[in-house]
Formats: sequence, structure tokens, C-alpha cells
Amino acid sequence: MTVISTPNAPAAIGPYSQGMIAGNLVFCSGQIPVDPATGNIPEGITAQAEQSCRNVAAVLAAAGSDCNKVIKTTCFIADMADFAAFNEIYAKFFTGKPARSCCAVKTLPKNVLCEIEAIAEL
Repeated sequence: MTVISTPNAPAAIGPYSQGMIAGNLVFCSGQIPVDPATGNIPEGITAQAEQSCRNVAAVLAAAGSDCNKVIKTTCFIADMADFAAFNEIYAKFFTGKPARSCCAVKTLPKNVLCEIEAIAEL
């Protein structure tokens, strides 16, 4: 297994890595909408969904993959009322329509509105 580490996505805030490569697969840890350059979190579900997607894309790129090779995502949102707005942004990044689970959760790290994890091919 190979650890993925890139300054183009937020650093892990706990005892985990940004992602792992195992065989021909990339496993991305959940990416919250933290701007890796500033540490800031944008306001609103649209901006947060976009930043989370950018962070997933950065981890995938560091592994030698991209959003077009994503097989499965798991998405967490803080409010199911944001589902349509989240989907609008998500669809721009994951055009291959990977398998997906999406659920509303009580609280996410740093009280963000969304988090995305992904499994992709190399």
C-alpha cells in the first residue's frame, strides 16, 4: 500500500491519511470543504460542495488518477434540503456517474455542510 499526501488538499486532521493506493485502486479519505491554501471554509452548500470536489480531485491527481476514474463515492450532507444544490455541483466533477451513497448526518467535522470520499481506479 502507498500513502497519498498532497499539499493541494487539506491535511488530515486526525490519525489517517488523505488517501491510500492499494493494487490498482485509490481510496480517498473524506474531503471536507477546507481550502488547502488558506484553511478557510467557504460559505454555503454550493461553494462547500465545489471545494470538497476540488479536494477529492487533488487527492486523486496526487495518486495518478482523476474524477473520471471514480468507481464509488460516499457523500455526507448536513441537511437533506441541500441535496439538489449539492448534486448540481457534484455532477460537474463526477461526469462518469459513479456508484454513490449519500446521506444526511447530524454533524460533520468543523461543522461543514458536506464531505465526500471516493474510490477510483489508477
